[in-house]
Amino acid sequence: MKENLILLSLAIGSLFNVGFAQYQNTAQKHLTQLNQVKTTVINDPFWNPKFALWSTTTAMDVLDKFEGKHLKSTEEQRKNNVLENFDKVASGKKGQHVGLPWFDGLIYESIRGIGDLVGRYPDAALQIRLDGIIDRIDAAQQADQNGYLNTYTDLMEPNHRWGDNGGFLRYQHDVYNAGMLVEAGVHYYRATGKTKLLGVATRYANYMSGLMGSPPKRNIVPAHAGPEEALIKLYWLYKAEPGLKQKLNVLVNEQAYFDLARFWIENRGQHAGYPLWLSWGNDRSEAWIKQEKYKEGNAGAGTRPTWGDYAQDSISVFKQKTIEGHAVRATLLATGITAAALETHEAPYMLTADRLWDNMTGQRMFVTGGVGAIHDDEKFGADYFLPTDAYLETCAAVGAGFFSQRMNELTGNGKYMDEFERVLYNNVLTGVSISGKQYTYQNPLNAHKHSRWEWHSCPCCPPMFLKMVSALPDFIYSSAKDRVYVNLFIGSTATIQLADNKQINLEQKTEYPWKGKIAFVVNPDSETNFSLMLRIPGWARGKENLMDLYRSDLTAPFTIRVNGKPVKAKLEDGYAVIDRKWKKADQVTLELPMKPRMIVANDHVKDLKDMIALASGPIIYCLEAVDNPGLDSIGIVAAPMKLEFRKNLLNGVNIVTGNAVAKDGKTISFQAVPYYASGNREGAGYKVWIPRE
Repeated sequence: MKENLILLSLAIGSLFNVGFAQYQNTAQKHLTQLNQVKTTVINDPFWNPKFALWSTTTAMDVLDKFEGKHLKSTEEQRKNNVLENFDKVASGKKGQHVGLPWFDGLIYESIRGIGDLVGRYPDAALQIRLDGIIDRIDAAQQADQNGYLNTYTDLMEPNHRWGDNGGFLRYQHDVYNAGMLVEAGVHYYRATGKTKLLGVATRYANYMSGLMGSPPKRNIVPAHAGPEEALIKLYWLYKAEPGLKQKLNVLVNEQAYFDLARFWIENRGQHAGYPLWLSWGNDRSEAWIKQEKYKEGNAGAGTRPTWGDYAQDSISVFKQKTIEGHAVRATLLATGITAAALETHEAPYMLTADRLWDNMTGQRMFVTGGVGAIHDDEKFGADYFLPTDAYLETCAAVGAGFFSQRMNELTGNGKYMDEFERVLYNNVLTGVSISGKQYTYQNPLNAHKHSRWEWHSCPCCPPMFLKMVSALPDFIYSSAKDRVYVNLFIGSTATIQLADNKQINLEQKTEYPWKGKIAFVVNPDSETNFSLMLRIPGWARGKENLMDLYRSDLTAPFTIRVNGKPVKAKLEDGYAVIDRKWKKADQVTLELPMKPRMIVANDHVKDLKDMIALASGPIIYCLEAVDNPGLDSIGIVAAPMKLEFRKNLLNGVNIVTGNAVAKDGKTISFQAVPYYASGNREGAGYKVWIPRE
């Protein structure tokens, strides 16, 4: 094992040298690390009603359903109350775990998302409820002297912690759940100022960082990614607020948390070499692990089994050429790699993040931003395998969105927010119904019925949805030295601190995504020079996808005006740069072309040959059967289309209308609605990809 780690270190060192040389002429010279803006307040006609719904109805609904309150009888509720797992651990009970092993992580993710919402939209009742749940989590952790807490393992397999003694870590989710607890502790503190959950998280991080790592510590890595970024966030928190350590009754070693995150990333692929998941199959592989065959001398020098391509653990992540395996795990691991690169700027991390992102968006991303084509193992397919009935889990779209945002933060390149926007307005938004109480797991592009559900046996998507939307305000703007970046077009106000203590107040007003006009009022504290960077989406420049995975027919230009006068700003990494001396009440107007457009896929995408998708702005549209009788036999005519706002349809949406050809050859009209709004009406089969006449 020690020899393997030495070889790994040498290999990574080699990658550093080669990678850095390669980076000098590519991303490295353009590196502009951005700072998130934490003072943004949303005031937007599209987003405000949604946040009002999610921060009340959806937040309460998720917590209610985890407690079984949606079920009729008291007995059914008791049998499905996930929170009682923590009470059982706290009281020393064994057996009778409610739900799947990763439900602890789902509770922690819900606390993170709902806590962030409460921080922005205070709700006393919701705050009391979250604090009560945190008390139960704290009590459960107090039952173990080391701070270990995984209710499934504690209650059902107490001798199998971390997969020991014939346990199966890939199913137990010990490390994943721990990581989500750490992340929840960080976010809940930032949102509310309360430290109880942060203390629980820090105790757990101390235990893991003392147990896992290079010899003589143990070679344990997450079988489900996500904890990598969580530990980096904990490190960042204590690094930014050293005085916080004095408020906690627990020791803090922030460097150990970052080192553990790096170990988890760098030690993927360092294992016994078995089982051979692809050739042996899941049953034989699981049996091999449970029999602890990886401890036998002939299995190899590693001290643990491999979790396989499914969990991004067959080879070193630095050697991965393509993004592989379970799409949620893959995107969360890539997000963690990018977060580490934000801290160190080390070439292997940046090159790996680049390579995985390019492959994801250039060959494996669906037009709605969804990823993960294949139902089996919920995984990525091969390059250009983009079938209309693909799996496309909501959680995976959230992971892809977080990955793209971190890449933008690392590089200052607008192309990453182009794909974040694609994910957000389409595959993420469809994840919750307009009622706020129904959800999606799979999001195929063509389906005879959208699979919205009240609740699910594996309800992982609602917590992930809440994590994404609650973080959204922080992604609208960013800054770097003497630059203010506008990444998203969402009505809002923000206070932005630049170099030399320059402070800028920025106000944005828009009816985006329904209309393309975005107006800004710039208010610096005093007249000052800086650059306002306005992201110009690729779709608005006739570039649907920078790697040509999708193409559109949009030719209308965008325009920019400063104080009413047209300006021709230069484009830099996807942003229009307006560099001038700004004074109070300066006004900037950006007009983006919202004309409906037709999208076609790259010729390599065999499943989409002779098919088109419809879009306007960032929104992908679909035809629902409820509006289009005979949908299965309709072909779209390449003729002018109209865009119209319908106030009383689906809580207010733009629709696209145009001409189609029916099965009998007659010309008929069609009506398309936003993909995210599909499945909210009875009998609503739908199609994003439609044959072209």
